[in-house]
Amino acid sequence: MDEQHQVRSPLGVLVIHGFTATLDSVKLLSLSLLELGIPLSVPLLTGHGASSPEALRGVKWERWMADAEEALHKLSLEADQIIVIGHSMGALLSLNLAVMYREKIDCLVLATPAIKLVSVFAPGRPLHFAAPLLGKIIRNWELKSDASEAACATCIPHYSWVPTDAIISLFDLIKKSTKLLDRITVPVLIIHSRKELTVRPESAIMLYDGIATSPSEKSLIWLEHSGHQLFCDCEREKAVQTIIDYLLCRIKRKKVLR
Repeated sequence: MDEQHQVRSPLGVLVIHGFTATLDSVKLLSLSLLELGIPLSVPLLTGHGASSPEALRGVKWERWMADAEEALHKLSLEADQIIVIGHSMGALLSLNLAVMYREKIDCLVLATPAIKLVSVFAPGRPLHFAAPLLGKIIRNWELKSDASEAACATCIPHYSWVPTDAIISLFDLIKKSTKLLDRITVPVLIIHSRKELTVRPESAIMLYDGIATSPSEKSLIWLEHSGHQLFCDCEREKAVQTIIDYLLCRIKRKKVLR
């Protein structure tokens, strides 16, 4: 069957993982999304999921943005509109997609959006001015696990360290993405944990208040115990079910509109 005569789905789902993450970090979510029976894309961003974090050295945020755009375009061949789910840095990429491809995006689901990090060197934090110098002095940055309890974590969601230049590029993406908030008008669901140790909880509030989406089309759901990798942690089933319930409502609405 040629491309012109393929049956297109009203909706497809694009899942974008976070900085330094593996696809394992969103595996539970992806498996549940497959059961919805609509087109699904879960791309692995450049430099991620390799045998060594060295694969990220020299990789800039523009490359991750290009990966997300490519996945969106391919998925758009199968679906009229796309639901974009982004975790952490993936949420930042999702915001950019919603501005660049407004007509293609049905809604956004943003999990622990990395607007304001805990690190004092991150944008908006006290020592951000020193980040460029730090990048010249320290080549590698150790990453710590952020699970609520070690026994809760069900996967190895990210590298154990990362090249510092990749972190500096992430900081650039944060600054760029924060400037876009008032241009976001699509429906948005935000999920954040109050106790995580990577992204400050105020990020979710800043995002909720900053986007131009109608109040009736945006919502913020809090988890009470999870760490940053909420799809691997002790409230993983709740996090996934919250998203599935939201998507089922979007699918139902789309069928009614058709």
